[in-house]
This record gives sequence, structure tokens and C-alpha cells, in this order.
Amino acid sequence: MLELDKNKFSPGKIFVTAGVKERIAGDEKFAKFIFNSIRRYLQCDWGDLVEEDKAFNEAALNTEFPDRLFSAYEFNGKVDRIYIITEWDRSCTTILFPSEY
Repeated sequence: MLELDKNKFSPGKIFVTAGVKERIAGDEKFAKFIFNSIRRYLQCDWGDLVEEDKAFNEAALNTEFPDRLFSAYEFNGKVDRIYIITEWDRSCTTILFPSEY
């Protein structure tokens, strides 16, 4: 279970797309990868992004005018990459494949 009081920000409601949900149901290793990716994300480990994008996320957290947060994590290389996106108002976070963006 995620301990929300230890996270760096609130993700709001967490959603997964149909494609991610289907993959989680059929692949235990992938399900663990998703859980670990969310845990990393909530600790501001932005995953497999370039430094400029990581800096954008940090600025979005530390401003009176927040912006959305975005991260990418690779499972088995870029073939199984996922995105995690939190809306600017922190109302919800979505986990999706790049093809579902």
C-alpha cells in the first residue's frame, strides 16, 4: 500500500488506462514495475527523462502557479515505456502507455 503521508506531493485520484490495466492483469512483473514506478514518482524520482524535463517538474512543484507533472519509466527498455502524468491541480494522476497519450 502507498503511504501518502510520506510522498512529496498528492497525486489525487490515480487512474490507469485500459491498456495498462490489461497488462497488469496478465503480467505480475509488470504489475510490480507499475507499483514501483508510482512509488518513485511520488518521491519526485522522475524516471527516464532528460534533465530539462526533470527541472520542469521541480519548478512545477515549487511555484505558486503549478503545472502538470510528467514522468516516464522504462520496463524492458523503451518497448514497454509508461508515462505517469499528474494534472496541474493535482486532482488526478494517470498511468498510460505512450501509444495511449
